[in-house]
Amino acid sequence: MKKTLLILSILLAGIGATNGQTVIGKYAGEFLAIGAGGRGLAMGGAQVASVGDITAGYWNPAGLALMNYPQLGLMHEEHFGNLVNYDYGAVAIPVGSDISMGLSVFRLSVDGIPDTRQALIDGLTGSVIYDINIPSARLDPDLIKEFSNTDWAFYFTFAKKHSEKFMWGANVKIISRSIESYSAFGIGFDVGAIYKPTEKFSLGVNLQDVTTTLVAWSTGRNELIIPTLKIGTAYGIDLFGGTLLPAFDLDVRFEGRKYAANFNVGPVSFDMHAGLEYDFKGVFQIRGGYNDVKQFTVGAGVKLPKLNIDYSFARFNDSELNRLPDTHRISLILTLEEPRFLRKGM
Repeated sequence: MKKTLLILSILLAGIGATNGQTVIGKYAGEFLAIGAGGRGLAMGGAQVASVGDITAGYWNPAGLALMNYPQLGLMHEEHFGNLVNYDYGAVAIPVGSDISMGLSVFRLSVDGIPDTRQALIDGLTGSVIYDINIPSARLDPDLIKEFSNTDWAFYFTFAKKHSEKFMWGANVKIISRSIESYSAFGIGFDVGAIYKPTEKFSLGVNLQDVTTTLVAWSTGRNELIIPTLKIGTAYGIDLFGGTLLPAFDLDVRFEGRKYAANFNVGPVSFDMHAGLEYDFKGVFQIRGGYNDVKQFTVGAGVKLPKLNIDYSFARFNDSELNRLPDTHRISLILTLEEPRFLRKGM
């Protein structure tokens, strides 16, 4: 953990020294890929075609059109113990007979990062130096400061039900990033659609960062988040008084991830998400999945009056990464399920 924090500290030098460049930032928007809601994360992120609640603002904006009551969503997650804190909150409301609107907020933060840039001193004179190769160089713990790396994203979602079979939606997202004294700002757009040829079968597509999102740093460096195409399908099967829902998503990226992806063709990479949910009469759910970072995920959910509680668990399955703590996520969705809040025309 200390090594990770030190590496983050060293990265500051690279940010501060880079000026006036515009680059395709591989993984530049990676904090936006974590997800939202215990249901989707327990299903390995396979949500593009199966989402229909407030978390659709993240997974596929078109799914927000399937909401019939106002909802409030919350989630907290800690990665790698308490090293990385991730929080999500959202509110969404149906408008009229076929429109939904929502706001989703995401925050990712790493706190207590040691800044050693002014902590290297000459052991003989006590003066600050910048060359670690000097034989008398050493770190003075009293000169080590701390800073935070914090990322924010705000998604403004519009969704419309064109018919009972077809929904579409769009996001306007605002990105704010900061690390020590450096900051960045960006605006991006997503567009999505869901097609349901039958009640049980659905197809979904979400084109993220459709216009290529520019993230401009205060140093003059500009990073481009290039589009990601997410395609998904889901099919509900009646089973033992409940519904079994297998879902599958494919992420298509164009930034040359190569061997970091599940598979690739030149600069085009493909990552898979697979999920399975068994919903017993809309009261209790069990879930499992496999996501794009090669994690097996499991989880469960329970629907109380007006409140959904969802839990997911993930573990790195790489032998070198098994030393990292497991990831636990819990989310809440409050639904104002009363006649006076019901969507008009229902």
